[in-house]
Amino acid sequence: MTSTEHFIPGKDASLESTIATLQGKLAALGFRAEEQSWLNPVENVWSVHLRDADCPLIYTNGKGASELAARASALGEFFERLSCNYFWSHYYLGEANAQAPFCHYPQERWFDLEGAYEWPEELLTPELQDIYNPEGDIDAETLVDLNSGNLARGICAIPYVRQRDGETVYFPVNVISNLYVSNGMSAGNTATEARTQALSEVLERHVKFRVIRECLCLPAVPEEVIARFPHIAAGIHGLREAGFGILVRDASLGGQYPVVNVTLLNPHDQGCFVSFGAHPRFEVALERALTELLQGRALAALDGFPPPGHDREEAASVPNLEIHFVDSSGIVHWNFLADAPDYEFCDWDFSGNTQQEFDRLCELIHATGHDIYIADFTHLGVYACRILVPTLSEIYPIDELEYDNNSLGNDLRPSILLLDQLDDEEVADLLEALQDQGLDDQRLVAAVIGLAADAGSVWEDLRIGELKTMLALSIGDENAIREGLDWVRHFEQISPSRRKVYHCIETLLALEEDKHYDEALHALYGEGTVAQAIQLLGGEERFFGIKAPGPQLEGCKMHARLLAAYAKVQAAKRA
Repeated sequence: MTSTEHFIPGKDASLESTIATLQGKLAALGFRAEEQSWLNPVENVWSVHLRDADCPLIYTNGKGASELAARASALGEFFERLSCNYFWSHYYLGEANAQAPFCHYPQERWFDLEGAYEWPEELLTPELQDIYNPEGDIDAETLVDLNSGNLARGICAIPYVRQRDGETVYFPVNVISNLYVSNGMSAGNTATEARTQALSEVLERHVKFRVIRECLCLPAVPEEVIARFPHIAAGIHGLREAGFGILVRDASLGGQYPVVNVTLLNPHDQGCFVSFGAHPRFEVALERALTELLQGRALAALDGFPPPGHDREEAASVPNLEIHFVDSSGIVHWNFLADAPDYEFCDWDFSGNTQQEFDRLCELIHATGHDIYIADFTHLGVYACRILVPTLSEIYPIDELEYDNNSLGNDLRPSILLLDQLDDEEVADLLEALQDQGLDDQRLVAAVIGLAADAGSVWEDLRIGELKTMLALSIGDENAIREGLDWVRHFEQISPSRRKVYHCIETLLALEEDKHYDEALHALYGEGTVAQAIQLLGGEERFFGIKAPGPQLEGCKMHARLLAAYAKVQAAKRA
């Protein structure tokens, strides 16, 4: 060991060693990672944005108490998301990958549907099927993953090991992507280090959601406890010196969980921002709560968070909890800020070596009656894992498997990718399918079908509501046209040029047919807009001349870059 090496609690290697190892392996895989947006808003709080130079959709954010720690954090997250395929979880992987010997991992298993409605018996376990499909009314076809969309091949599932008894259980990729998102993923210098971090993250989010949902008030961490960690105390002092109210709370719920909360109160706009951190070591949990608070944010960027609210139902609502997961910009109830905590402060400590810490977290979770399932990924030369704790680590409600499953994109994608080639009957079928699905009209079409849209293309901002309007215009469905135009009028995030055409169409429909208004129309909208509106209304032009990419996604440059990146990790899996 040289004097230049830096070790931090909870890690099994020095920061220098971790960084060198991960940078070398990343380069060997063919990724060109670029560091951007370094921030050091207060003492001992650093963050960095790391992205692939060849595909900007592949990026991570690192945080830590030093520049080295933030860099190691960003690189670790990069490998965690490469290893767990998270960078591609929201995207269609194309026909070639869908039909390859393996689409996700060599160890995957495909379950043949054979036209059956019931879920295959060997998928999951009977107990887990009862959790995810309690009424038995979710069609097995619903579990075909968005990434492959390969209905003929069936349900793709990944093996996970149940820690209680070592049994291997196959989890559908669809269930993982719909419910767990990025929760419980980690990469580390050793398996136990990564697993400890992943379980800590699971508990952090579980406690965070419970505190917000139940409007709990947490006990303050005494200043003498914070003073044990001078480098963390310095960051808190810096925020207070900058004029922010900073509350440091014990989120262990009476010593049950290794979680800490740091809350920022902004006197400039009365905003309230809650951040949580978890780790068996109190020091690490507190540091993570603080660095998470400022990750990617300069002090000037701390405005804009909502003030605390008075409505308990709003605070406990699913949309509010989802916002807290995405960027912590949801509301908290005023009771959270009360001076009468629901628990006594507990000076907890679950620390040990990483094996002991992992074992302790497993015991804690098992004691609550939950099972832990772990998938290990080592194909990139770095240990990574993904941990699922059913009924505890879900980010989205389990009933979304039935009511908002992303597999619906599989039904719509083939037609949308051939949009400009559809005949009238096929257009009518697609319009009916969109209406029957009950999709939010504001949802981006590209997101629904798993397409990485190019900047400046129509796919970048095309919404379900506008697509339905285009379809209605192309077949002359007047009721659907009027309904779509009404939606366009009330939705502002549409291309201004197309919005102008829609307004003109709406005007044309409202004018008396036996009169001429050419001069006024041309003066208001311009001759080109009027001409296009007339052509769209008459079916002579369809879909604003959109050129659909087809099954091979021709012309979709960003999606091609995303698939090129996926090819790099697929090659490593085959090695």
